[in-house]
Amino acid sequence: MDFLKELGIEKINPGACSGAKAWSPTEGRELIASVNPTTGKEIAHVAQASPEDYERVMKAATEAFIEWRMIPAPKRGLVVRDLGEALRAKKEALGRLVTLEMGKIVQEGLGEVQEMIDICDFSIGLSRQLYGLTMHSERPRHRMYEQWHPLGVVGIISAFNFPVAVWSWNAAIAAVCGDVVLWKPSSETPLTAIAVQHISNDVMKAHNLAGIFNLVIGRGSTIGERLVRDKRIPLVSATGSCEMGYKIGRTVGERLGRTILELGGNNAIIVDETADIDMAVRAVLFGAVGTAGQRCTSTRRVFLHKRVAADFIARLTKAYKQVRIGDPMEAETLMGPLVNQAAVEAMVAALETIKKSGGEILFGGKKLDRPGFYVEPTIVKAKHDWKIVHEETFAPILYLIEYEKLDEAIEWHNEVPQGLSSAIFTMNLQRAEQFLSHEGSDCGIANVNIGTSGAEIGGAFGGEKETGGGRESGSDSWKAYMRRQTNTINWSKELPLAQGIKFE
Repeated sequence: MDFLKELGIEKINPGACSGAKAWSPTEGRELIASVNPTTGKEIAHVAQASPEDYERVMKAATEAFIEWRMIPAPKRGLVVRDLGEALRAKKEALGRLVTLEMGKIVQEGLGEVQEMIDICDFSIGLSRQLYGLTMHSERPRHRMYEQWHPLGVVGIISAFNFPVAVWSWNAAIAAVCGDVVLWKPSSETPLTAIAVQHISNDVMKAHNLAGIFNLVIGRGSTIGERLVRDKRIPLVSATGSCEMGYKIGRTVGERLGRTILELGGNNAIIVDETADIDMAVRAVLFGAVGTAGQRCTSTRRVFLHKRVAADFIARLTKAYKQVRIGDPMEAETLMGPLVNQAAVEAMVAALETIKKSGGEILFGGKKLDRPGFYVEPTIVKAKHDWKIVHEETFAPILYLIEYEKLDEAIEWHNEVPQGLSSAIFTMNLQRAEQFLSHEGSDCGIANVNIGTSGAEIGGAFGGEKETGGGRESGSDSWKAYMRRQTNTINWSKELPLAQGIKFE
């Protein structure tokens, strides 16, 4: 495959890298296999980092931060600009590698790399907008203001479903803020991480830099555990399951570190009786079937007004029948495989629970008898209060639930423990505004007449409740990667105290 050669993925690669310096040796390292979910066959083996590798990379990152933080932010932005240009040049190759290793269709793989490019563009402008406030002091001839300083080494733990984009959300913004990053990717997708590191190394080398972008590949129980416990890392940004988030939040919190947690989603769409049904069906189809239901923003529940339920179900079922399942590298494919056998087994187990609960499977519900980890996208007629409906199954299972009143639908929408993305389809202005108000959706993302999946990088991305409360990407998410400092300058010849206190 020519795109692998273009990305420097031609042989077993090392498990740890320190910026633009040499990759660590592979001798004596435990290997992990990168598996193609389309075929179930191994693509390559990658050497995992040893504790000594981790320490070497961490030492280099810490030393690099001392120099990097003193480079003016607009100059740091030029490095990120060149990273974006390098990603543009390798977009096709990197997007195809995402598809090969993770299984999302090639259009989504290319879209993920475009997200990386977009966040680099965003960060270039941000490098000149790291604003602080100026406040009026109550004391004469005093000036008060706040400024923002870099934090240090930012730890990034990414998940398999977005193996490169989530890294860029953190890395590009952290870099312009003056931080350096240490990345532990998912063990399911090590090759994409290595490819990104090769690209980053070339950019750093061109600027005579090293140690700004760093990679350590290893299991969560070893490298991941070491990273979250490391007091030299003031911020850990982690994407994964709620269970993982509880553990990381507790561990980092015990050392009074900071976290950005992007965890589970159990996202829902409300379709009322005024909705444009064609639009709603298209949004639900992409939200539920895209990435084979393995997005944190995948649509998992749809609340249908009783007046439109039958029409909606008929149209959605017809659309599902037209979904081409197959090789995600082929342009006609709309749904590829799940990431591994464990994901298939989790879906099969969930479907058994659904059947025992009395759920009616309207479409799909089978594992496909073919190489790789393929399943049918599944539509289930369900009840809002089933335990399985309140859990996130990372697979293309969609629950359809009928309602009569909007207040009822919103209550059911909010009763799950997760709170990431949400949407309503309606042509009624009052209902749209209610959904976006304090008494509406309790999610971090709430949309009107668009689906739950496919957020733009300009807005802050993240959710509430068990989703973790973190925010990445756009808006003022950059503040999480910096420390705030309040400054007061006395340019008088007196020393008045605040609140009029006299101490004489």
